[in-house]
Amino acid sequence: WDNALKEDLKVMKFVPASGAASRMFQDLFAFMNKTEPYPERETVKTFFKKVEDMAFYDDLSDYLEDLDINSDYYFQRMASRILDKSGLGYGILPKGLIKFHKYEDGSRTPFEEHLVEGVNYAATANGTVNIHFTVSAEHKVLFEKLQKKVQPAYEKKYGVHFNLSYSVQKRSTDTIAVDLNNEPFRENGEILFRPGGHGSLIENLNELDGDIIFIKNIDNVVPDHLKEPTITYKKVIAGKLIELQKAIFSFMKGINEADEKVLAQIENFLKEEFAMQLPEGFSEKNFNERKSYLESKLNRPIRVCGMVKNEGEPGGGPFLVKSGDGSVSLQIVEMSQIDLENPQIKEMVEKATHFNPVDLVCSVVDYQGNKFDLTKFVDPDTGFISKKSRNGKDLKALEHPGLWNGAMADWNTVFVEVPIETFNPVKTVNDLIRPQHQGVR
Repeated sequence: WDNALKEDLKVMKFVPASGAASRMFQDLFAFMNKTEPYPERETVKTFFKKVEDMAFYDDLSDYLEDLDINSDYYFQRMASRILDKSGLGYGILPKGLIKFHKYEDGSRTPFEEHLVEGVNYAATANGTVNIHFTVSAEHKVLFEKLQKKVQPAYEKKYGVHFNLSYSVQKRSTDTIAVDLNNEPFRENGEILFRPGGHGSLIENLNELDGDIIFIKNIDNVVPDHLKEPTITYKKVIAGKLIELQKAIFSFMKGINEADEKVLAQIENFLKEEFAMQLPEGFSEKNFNERKSYLESKLNRPIRVCGMVKNEGEPGGGPFLVKSGDGSVSLQIVEMSQIDLENPQIKEMVEKATHFNPVDLVCSVVDYQGNKFDLTKFVDPDTGFISKKSRNGKDLKALEHPGLWNGAMADWNTVFVEVPIETFNPVKTVNDLIRPQHQGVR
């Protein structure tokens, strides 16, 4: 990968960053809205015991000066100064703008940690780091404001130029919501349309001007002294991608002159590298049919996905999936796609050895340097229905095939085991107390 970066590659980081921080503070919200003055939940008790260790505490302390520490409602008022506009306003901010990590010269948000990560494995030959964030429309100006504040200092410190861009989910990808009786969900007589899940982001990804694109969630970041495994294994999976890309481009350049020997090499390559199983009866087809089929399987986007050992985290993982044409391929599968009522399938899931941490690097151009139309490699049958609520009313929402699930179903896929140290998401605010998010070295 280090050698590849010396070439004229268009490299980019793609960071889904529209997630709200409200889920992080769910227990704190519940406590703030209760009449009891003292926390009862262990998670909330732990939070207040450790709040001074949080990277945002220095900012918070400015909002606590007028509070009486001996007041019965001191803790609830502190919670309100964290969550409400009267203080930090973290309850209405995106997760990417919450201060996660303390340093001697200040604290960093996940937004900033992604900039620093990008310097270490995605800087192009001319010293440019291209990073694209997908954000909520209402938060875009806040990201741009932080960018304006911090970008010059990071460029000076690391000797690079950041080319940062933003997009929001397209309204055209919104889907209709229904009530529990499958009737259109209405508000003030109007049918409700909702964002169609992160699978909608395939449209955003499709519009990026990059040859090689890293994908990683906004909240999976660590302080500098713990970044080394992440940087190393980002280079490992990117190096594997380059290796596969070169082999495929070589096959594609000679495909018109291919003979039986070359077809056998391609078939073996697809089986060995992508664990692909061809449909029953494939070997009985004539030469041109087999050549055309193998060419279609070669000439696709490629993704190399880092996978961590399964330690009980909720979520999807790597599986072998049989498709409609009888072929078998590697796919990332979310739990919502699986029929856990089936005992045989449930047992398979429970025995799964690895978990998907969302750690991908993608090749999105063909052997002639033309960009693939990524919307043509989506499996529309992998959309799913999720249960949500709106102003306290239950509803069902149709979500597009997930970005790294059905939206990439027809990509060539490889799974690479990466160490658990590379996976440190922040799902609740108390995750920031863990050693992976603490300490200055």
